[in-house]
Amino acid sequence: MNSQERKKPAISAVLFLVLIAMLLTILGIGWWQQQQNTAPGLVSELILPENRSVQSGDGQGFTRAEGPQPMNFPADFGAHPDYQTEWWYYTGNLNDTAGNHFGYQLTFFRRALIPADQRSARTSAWATDQAYMAHFALTDVTENRHLSFERLARGAAGLAGAQSDDYRVWLEDWYVEQTAPQTYHLYASREGVRIDLILRDEKGPILHGEDGYSQKGPDPGNASYYYSQTRLDSEGTISVGEKSFAVRGLSWKDHEFSTSALSEGQIGWDWFSIQLEDNYELMVFQIRRADGTIDSYSSGTLITPTGETRHLNRDDFQIEVVDTWKSPETGAVYPSRWMISVPAEDLQLEILPYSADQEMNLSYNYWEGAVRISGRYAGQEVRGNGYVEMTGYAGSMSGEF
Repeated sequence: MNSQERKKPAISAVLFLVLIAMLLTILGIGWWQQQQNTAPGLVSELILPENRSVQSGDGQGFTRAEGPQPMNFPADFGAHPDYQTEWWYYTGNLNDTAGNHFGYQLTFFRRALIPADQRSARTSAWATDQAYMAHFALTDVTENRHLSFERLARGAAGLAGAQSDDYRVWLEDWYVEQTAPQTYHLYASREGVRIDLILRDEKGPILHGEDGYSQKGPDPGNASYYYSQTRLDSEGTISVGEKSFAVRGLSWKDHEFSTSALSEGQIGWDWFSIQLEDNYELMVFQIRRADGTIDSYSSGTLITPTGETRHLNRDDFQIEVVDTWKSPETGAVYPSRWMISVPAEDLQLEILPYSADQEMNLSYNYWEGAVRISGRYAGQEVRGNGYVEMTGYAGSMSGEF
C-alpha cells in the first residue's frame, strides 16, 4: 500500500525492506546469508529507521513529496530518480473461454542509491546510481497454485530502467511498453510460466489523495505521489508448462514515487483494488499500527464509470475481517475474507481470495493475490474482481529487525 497508498498501498514500494534487501544483493553483500557478517558501518547506512535516507539518516539529499504538485503525462509515467523509491505495479484478473481463471502481478521497483547532489559522471556503461527489482507472480485458480519469481539488476547497461518518452519500464526481458495511444504490451517469462498481454486504458490516469499527493503519516514528506490506471482492458496469452491459454479480463496499474517509509508505530498495510462489472472502481488502503488500531492516514478513492473521483478519508469506509488463513511457509496469519462498506455511497462488498495461499516468499514475505467480489451498490447487486496486498503480517514493515 498492495499493497496504497504497491503498491502500493500507496505506502511504500511494496516493501521498504525488500528494496533494502535488493540493494544489499546488488552490492554483493548477500542479504540472508551474510547480513550478520557485514561491516556494521555499511549496514547502518543502508538499513535505517523509518523516514531515514541512505545519505544522512534524515532524508536530506533526496527529493520528498511535501505537498500537491501538478502531475504531467506522459512525463510522470517514467522514472523520478531524485526520489528514493518508486514502483510500477500491474495486477489483473483474466479468464479463458473454458472458464479457467488467472491472477497475475508484475511489479518493477526502483531505488536510488545516492542523492542527486552526490552523483558524479562516470564513463563505465555499468556505472549507476539506481537499482531495480521486479516481482512476477501467477495465480492459477483451476490448479490451485501460486507461483512467484524475483529479479534484480542495476539500472545500467540496458539491464533495467524506466522512461516516459515512448513509455517503457523493464528489467531484462520483463517489461511493459507503450505500443500505441493508451495501449501497452506487458510481458514476463520464468521457469515455464509466461504472460503476454495487450492492455488498453479505458479511463486514463486517476489521481489519488489530493491531486495525486497521498499523505501516509504526520511527518513532513511522509507521503507519496500516487496515480493509477484503474481499468486496463487486457487480452493475450498465459502459458504454464506445456499449456497455453488465450485470456481476457482487466488489469490495474499503480505508480508511486516518494522518499519515505512508515511512520513510528505503523507496522504494515492492507491495500485493495476493486473493479466492478458496472464500470466503477474502488481503491482503499488501511495502515495498521503496532497497538492494533488503524491509522488515521488510511484513505481511498472511488472512481465512477466516467472517470470522476471521490476521495475517501479514514472515516468514510470500514474494512471488517471475516476469516483468516495461516501460512504454512511463514506461520503468518493473514485475513482471508473481508466486508468493505462505504456508507455514504450505500456500498457493501464481500471480498474473497480466489486462493488462500497467494503469499509472496521472495526477498520479503507479503501476501498479494487475486480476489472475487460480490455485494450491493445503491440497492443493486454488483460483482467484480480485484487484488489485495497485505504487508507486516510476517514481520513488521517499520524497518526494525
